[in-house]
Amino acid sequence: MTQLTHATLQFPFPEPPAPGTLMEVAPGIHWLRLSLPFRLNHVNIYLLDDGPGVVLFDTGIANAETQAVWEALLAGVLQGRRITRIIATHAHPDHVGMAGWLCERTGAPLLMSQTEYLTCLNIHLDPSALDAEPYRSFYREHGLDEQTTAGMLTLGHRYLRMVTGLPRVFHRVIEGESLRIGEREWAVLSGGGHSPEQLMLHCAADGLFCAADQVLARISPNISVQANDPEGDPLGIFLRSLERLKQVVPAETLVLPGHNLPFVGLHARLDELAAHHEARCDAIVSAVHTPHSVAELLPVVFGRPIEDPHQMAFAFSEALAHVNYLRRAGRVRLLDGRVQL
Repeated sequence: MTQLTHATLQFPFPEPPAPGTLMEVAPGIHWLRLSLPFRLNHVNIYLLDDGPGVVLFDTGIANAETQAVWEALLAGVLQGRRITRIIATHAHPDHVGMAGWLCERTGAPLLMSQTEYLTCLNIHLDPSALDAEPYRSFYREHGLDEQTTAGMLTLGHRYLRMVTGLPRVFHRVIEGESLRIGEREWAVLSGGGHSPEQLMLHCAADGLFCAADQVLARISPNISVQANDPEGDPLGIFLRSLERLKQVVPAETLVLPGHNLPFVGLHARLDELAAHHEARCDAIVSAVHTPHSVAELLPVVFGRPIEDPHQMAFAFSEALAHVNYLRRAGRVRLLDGRVQL
């Protein structure tokens, strides 16, 4: 994910909740922040009152620290309250990682979109595939050397395994449906680009939008081409999703994102995200008057060297996402592994 200079936004809660504690951000909605062992060092979880029970909106990554926080909450402020449902917005481990453990511990059903559930289940059932084809060729054919590729196939992909597993039964949630949670009716939205079918919830009556990772206040979500879909256009999908959100979610809505702080100013932020990616595209077009491999375009796209294998996996796939988007628009070509005009 890329740091941005954010638009003029309002932050009703300028400081996050203390570790392991809950902060009320709207009546019946509490914000929990969990730590992550990465450069992006946190994820936001929301707990939505559901009558006498509570719905969990995402779960955090599967590690001992996160499990300890959930153990303390279940034995503390959540003691005696039934977890009625667990919503995992998408298949990334910082959001779905503890879902299996929490479902087993609480007996709550898991709600996901079908694409995200199957994506996560596939990785969990066949984790060794992450170290083999098509990943190796995916990186090598676009200019990464063997040593860097080997690091990404091991250290770079390790986080994808930080999931406790998934229940073999789930409840499918689809855009266009609605969920009744407590006294609120939430419209189900989905967005692509960051992940294939990420779930979001919008309560128009109360001006609330649980955005997951689709819209963040200070960073752009990672937009990556996947090795099993190397010609894919996640950036085009993402930009179309932003336009759709502008049509259905009012500008003054309180956005509850998966990272950073809750904010107001959705439409300005949507415009800024679109402009950010267009600027990256323009930088690529300017650079490839001299042909470049995708790997050689990383400094052009990100403006800095990237050495950490975890970050490199994201950066490489995002650079390719911009190249694929430009190719579909006819602005660049990819010949013999080189991006050119």
